[in-house]
Amino acid sequence: MDRPVPISRGDALVAGFTDRELHGAAWRRVRRGSYIEAEGAAELTAEERHLVLTNAVVQASSPDATVSHVSASIAHGLTMWGVPLSRVHLARDRSTGGRATRQVVLHSMRIDADEIVRVGDLSVTSVARTVIDLARTVPFEQAVVAGDSALRLGKATRAELAEQLARSVGRPGVPAARRVVDFLDGRSESAGESRSRVAMRAVRLPAPELQAHILTPDHQEVARVDFLFPELGVIGEFDGLVKYRAALRGTRSPEDVVIAEKAREDALRALGWIVIRWTWRELETPHEWLTRLTRAAQIAHPTTRIGTWIPAPRI
Repeated sequence: MDRPVPISRGDALVAGFTDRELHGAAWRRVRRGSYIEAEGAAELTAEERHLVLTNAVVQASSPDATVSHVSASIAHGLTMWGVPLSRVHLARDRSTGGRATRQVVLHSMRIDADEIVRVGDLSVTSVARTVIDLARTVPFEQAVVAGDSALRLGKATRAELAEQLARSVGRPGVPAARRVVDFLDGRSESAGESRSRVAMRAVRLPAPELQAHILTPDHQEVARVDFLFPELGVIGEFDGLVKYRAALRGTRSPEDVVIAEKAREDALRALGWIVIRWTWRELETPHEWLTRLTRAAQIAHPTTRIGTWIPAPRI
């Protein structure tokens, strides 16, 4: 991830800058004694700003501090949702001494040497260790979003997560972490799909098949769908609206994308499936689309479906 590299006041002065320049329009203060060039700073995402702050904090910290928890997740490029990014999380391999300030949370916890990796210039907890630490300390939904992305991106395996869980026995939050790991599925392709799964779980819908391929009676593929409830005769589609962005729709206009989506859904309905769609905004108040899913299941007639479907292997 390209981002400005913070410079300490001492290094800036050695490089020939003055305090007056550092406090001028060409620079932005990251934290006390640390600055970045102002050019491009306003365009940084929340994750990029957090990494800039992380680098600044690490520069002023002792060498034995390891980037951990939320900050490690951002450094590894995992998907995050709903987790505050205002404070950098560091860890030291010791039993006491944890504390929190306005910009830094310092954890005291056991860290084995093989649980520390390098990401650029940073010493960071491994992806598997990071996922388990998050699963122990943040709410279920937020932990699932990060854990799903770790599996989806191939940055951790189920075996690695299981090993980290075994190592974590006796630490606070392990039962919660175990529930998260049991629920993770790398077939979830976005934070929205991960959150949708959590919402379905909360109302006790059966676990859907993810990214299943729907086929016609002559085995022609019609679509790959986000959520398939084969026993209910229902397909769920999360529409994050990403497909309408110019960079992803290519030469097609937004109207072309909408028409193609309608034709796709018409083909699925012609095979006997009921299709329910919801958007990112609806995830904030999921009752309405979950009700639509439940009602669709009540009126679907499985015996009227034709064709078949192929599951996608769980990641």
